[in-house]
Amino acid sequence: MSYWIAVVDDDITNLKIARELLMQNDIKVSVAKSGRIFLNFIKNNSPDLVLLDIRMPEMDGFEVLKRLREYEEEEGLRKIPVIFLTADETEAVESEGLALGAADFIRKPFNKDVLMRRITNILRNNQTIHNLTKDATTDKLTGFLNKASAIEEMKTLCRNEQGALIILDLDCFKLVNDIYGHDMGDNILRSFAKIVKRNLRADDVVGRIGGDEFIVFGRNIPYDSVVDNIVRRINKQLTDNAAEYLGEDCRIPLGVSAGAVFVPEIGADYSDLFKQADKALYYVKQNGKHGYAVFNGDEGGTGDKLPGIDSLGQLSQIMDERGEANSMLCLSQEAFMSVYRFMHRYVQRYNKVAQKALFTIVPKHVEYLGTNLNVMYDAFGEMLKKSLRISDFMMRSKPNQFFVFLPELMEENTASVICRVLNGWKSLGFTEHAELIYEHETVTGTEQILT
Repeated sequence: MSYWIAVVDDDITNLKIARELLMQNDIKVSVAKSGRIFLNFIKNNSPDLVLLDIRMPEMDGFEVLKRLREYEEEEGLRKIPVIFLTADETEAVESEGLALGAADFIRKPFNKDVLMRRITNILRNNQTIHNLTKDATTDKLTGFLNKASAIEEMKTLCRNEQGALIILDLDCFKLVNDIYGHDMGDNILRSFAKIVKRNLRADDVVGRIGGDEFIVFGRNIPYDSVVDNIVRRINKQLTDNAAEYLGEDCRIPLGVSAGAVFVPEIGADYSDLFKQADKALYYVKQNGKHGYAVFNGDEGGTGDKLPGIDSLGQLSQIMDERGEANSMLCLSQEAFMSVYRFMHRYVQRYNKVAQKALFTIVPKHVEYLGTNLNVMYDAFGEMLKKSLRISDFMMRSKPNQFFVFLPELMEENTASVICRVLNGWKSLGFTEHAELIYEHETVTGTEQILT
């Protein structure tokens, strides 16, 4: 690995000696004749190590190190290790230097072997610390900050800087994992990370705060139009990349939705700002996805920034979001009730027939508790989805209870469906620990509609 060292000394001879010695060991060298010149240099440069003379006119090495640390603290920069160069062998000098944060001392005149050993040790130790810190703060899959580190960084940015706090959430990503597997899901996430980096600036900060959810602080982003452009570009490039991974005929409408809030226009507390950005994100998710909204502080909460839909086919894909042609529809309780009532009205008005069934898993043994129950319930739910038709739909009313509605199913055919479910239950291997009980009713055109 090639290192970069800055040497600060008012003695030209010492600068030349240090420069030649370091360059012989394939180290890049920058030199400064005073502390003032070095402090101006450091504003646009970040060497791996600084060799700093203590006794210099105008500003001694102690003052230079003190100002360097203050600058690093203000800018949120990593601390560059500093080795003091000195001909003074008193303990007081070393004590003061170490108190200021010096990594080591090297005596003048230079001993080549001692100089290189100490430099090499410090550079290697610093690299090890950097790698450990990076591992502890970085999400390995995407290279972004992990959740804990991202939250801490966002808190600082929201308090001290202006810009846009943006939550990015992938649309329909779960379908990639369900249909193509988690390895393909990881490929999509890596691709998405590259797209985000490509469309943000180097000083913007990104963290992964969930499986497919990301937080961004865009420094000095002042307008909705900037957020709009970023989200549009990401959506376009994500669609193109998804086609490469999943095939041109893939029906999963991958995309990204975004909720944003401007800092400090709306506030400076990260927790409050996150909730507001999340509210804007929810608005997008409920109104077509693949777009963005900005929290504007009004009672409504968001600006009118719905995603652009180019065609009926695109809208149908986004609103469908099922992607599995061989699986029944699983609905939340609220959604199930709406569909259930609609189907009741349909059956009554057009004199149709349907069946409804309730499957309940009852554990046989009190000791069979904890996570085993959830595994068993989830396994049955997945089996049930695959055992019934794509025209059927169900609701999980309790962890162990599944309410199923089967349109256009005659009563004489119900037994074969129940039998198929019971056989599927037996194949799961839980019959020793629990019993599956069921009840069903026929819904006809003469039945009163529930409201």
